[in-house]
Amino acid sequence: MPPIRVLLVDDHTLFRQGLRQICEIKGGFDVVGEAENGREAVRLAAELKPEVILMDISMPVLDGIQAITQIMEKELETRIIVLTMYQQDHYVFDAIKAGASGYLLKNVDAQVLVEAVRATHQGEALVDPMMAAKVLDEFRRLSHATGEAEGIELLTEGEMAVLCQVVEGADNQAIAEHLNLSVQTVSNRLRSIYQKLHVNNRTQAALYALRRGWARLDPAE
Repeated sequence: MPPIRVLLVDDHTLFRQGLRQICEIKGGFDVVGEAENGREAVRLAAELKPEVILMDISMPVLDGIQAITQIMEKELETRIIVLTMYQQDHYVFDAIKAGASGYLLKNVDAQVLVEAVRATHQGEALVDPMMAAKVLDEFRRLSHATGEAEGIELLTEGEMAVLCQVVEGADNQAIAEHLNLSVQTVSNRLRSIYQKLHVNNRTQAALYALRRGWARLDPAE
């Protein structure tokens, strides 16, 4: 299996150099490029087509949230992990709403970061444990406040089965094996789920299912 292609986005050169070493030496990833601001990130994402992007939030020219939004609009086959020092709730919420698949703090252990890249590449959604409960509470609050269920198309039984597997963190291959489907069928159902729920990625779909009570996340044993 070829190494995961990673793009690094941070306005601090020294931090990017450290990330590159972790990614290449500890993770065995292929760092295909580096960007020092959001505008460069959008351009390089389109040119280099990385599989995972490690994205800072506070950057000149174009910040991380705006960059994530523009990258997601291009419908690239890439997943974005926000890697930042900001713990404030609104940054987490804005990043996930923009389309980020993960949100980690810069004080994360190197091995945890490596595992996060691998997990995100496989389709899992990751939020720093310190903020995960707040994220769910906020999305639940927004759901009650806005009555967003209006206009949502009903999911089919097959789509709901796929969505429940997404909540459990399964990637497309695992979902296909569990439900006895082809990987292409799983991908097609996911696209339909995103369209019906008006979400952009697995993270948002999983959070939607949780806050609507369609699925639950069993506590780790």
